[in-house]
Amino acid sequence: MRRRGPRPDAGAATVLVVAMAGVLMFVTAGLAVVGGLVTAQRRAQAAADLSALAGATSVDADACAEAWRVAAANAAGLDSCGVDGSEVRVVVSVAGPPLPGRDLRVTAEARAGPG
Repeated sequence: MRRRGPRPDAGAATVLVVAMAGVLMFVTAGLAVVGGLVTAQRRAQAAADLSALAGATSVDADACAEAWRVAAANAAGLDSCGVDGSEVRVVVSVAGPPLPGRDLRVTAEARAGPG
């Protein structure tokens, strides 16, 4: 004979589903931040490489001014620039992913010159 009425474990699945949804949202948010950081680092490195190449190939212009122009065209800020003979070293930064209460900047450096 079956007993009718609420079972003692009624609603346990709801609690489990809500808990797993919270964990899934937390993991998704973490992966989004990591993906944003990787993307920002790639953008920073590309801007640094292009800025260093532009500075090294500038013949009659100021190398650092040309590197700054290319960095700005790539939505990056030129943090430092140094010229040693025909070699140009640059450090650029770009905005990282938006985080509550934090302003992240991702930096990259590059050098270009003969040999």
